[in-house]
Amino acid sequence: MAPSKTVIVGWDMVSPLGTEMEGQWDRAAVGGSGIGPLTRFERPEGFPVTIAGQVPDWDASPYPFLAPRQMAHWTSPIFPHAMLVAHRALARAGIEITPELAPRVAITFSSAVGGLDAVLRADRQMIADNKWPHPFTNPNSCINMVGGKVSILTGATGPITATITACATGVTSLITGHWLLEQGRADVVICGAVDFCLVEPIVAGFATMNGAYQPKQGQAPEPPTRASRPFSIDRRGFVISEGAGCLIATTEAFARRNGLSCDIALAGWSMTSDAQHFVAPNLATVTRCIAEAISDAGLQPADVDAVNAHGTSTRIGDTVEAQALAQIFGHHCPPVSANKSMTGHAMGASSAIETILAIEGMQRGQLLPTINHTPDPALILDVVAEGLRSKEQEFVLKNAFGFGGCNACIVLKRQG
Repeated sequence: MAPSKTVIVGWDMVSPLGTEMEGQWDRAAVGGSGIGPLTRFERPEGFPVTIAGQVPDWDASPYPFLAPRQMAHWTSPIFPHAMLVAHRALARAGIEITPELAPRVAITFSSAVGGLDAVLRADRQMIADNKWPHPFTNPNSCINMVGGKVSILTGATGPITATITACATGVTSLITGHWLLEQGRADVVICGAVDFCLVEPIVAGFATMNGAYQPKQGQAPEPPTRASRPFSIDRRGFVISEGAGCLIATTEAFARRNGLSCDIALAGWSMTSDAQHFVAPNLATVTRCIAEAISDAGLQPADVDAVNAHGTSTRIGDTVEAQALAQIFGHHCPPVSANKSMTGHAMGASSAIETILAIEGMQRGQLLPTINHTPDPALILDVVAEGLRSKEQEFVLKNAFGFGGCNACIVLKRQG
């Protein structure tokens, strides 16, 4: 018997666009931007990065599990945000993890960067005050502890793993969850990713490797909202941001037995490795990843209705993604949305956040705009730049590519 189809029955996210799902969509729909001045830490004079995408402050009081006493030792922001979106995604799905269901609930929720802020804080304390690290320093910095805290929160006792593929982490978390469902090792998987990497050395490090946005020398300052401009001729690097996104995946059989939504299915997937350069993407393996995801869905390229791009706003990254799409679709590339134009680049969480925005768009029959877009004649793409575009979408391709040559692509299907 063929394995049951994987469906996505619940989701939730926080991003620089906001902390409530509906509000974030509404802001994105009108081309709003979450990019502003970098205020997460005091910037010394000459610090190379001055803007970022920061998640707004929010009220944790409605959530007893996030009470100050409960979270006193969990100082890294990855933990409250991961727990928040997991809790709300399960609630949206309508799933209660009972003791009977718990062994059949898996967790692949992860992070690309983790809680390095806790290690940095401890290191500074050791140098300045000659004090040993807090006992929770290492737990705060363990990437797999994100899934562990989600497990403790929800009571899920099924398989648990941390899928770490840099900026593709959110999508590979969903793919890994699909494997567990397909193999019959779980009925529900809590997927997704969280990253809050606005930490001084990480931010400065992205600048010194020429990845982060830097204004052109001699040019008048631009407003922060203009900085992230994927696929534009004047793109100048990504805007570092933060966020979290959770997707609840189940088998279609489980969903139907329990009266859950089956509107969105994972129709196809692929993962490839560049085996070439540690950050520069490899056109051949990126193209193969896209092609295999479409083929795995049993589709031809012409069947794909839209593309939710990785679209970081880097010179080489956007070029390779556009060239790969051109090789797959020729001169008939579906319309392309690049959400990082509004949210910035939330590292591993970005592909989870963007998958959620793609799903919302599929359900609403709308494609989000790519703001700040000035066409690059070298990139043959139909970028959705004019504003929110109405379009029914049965199949959407989502691309995600990460440092180390980690490529992950999925095809989402809207079911009748």
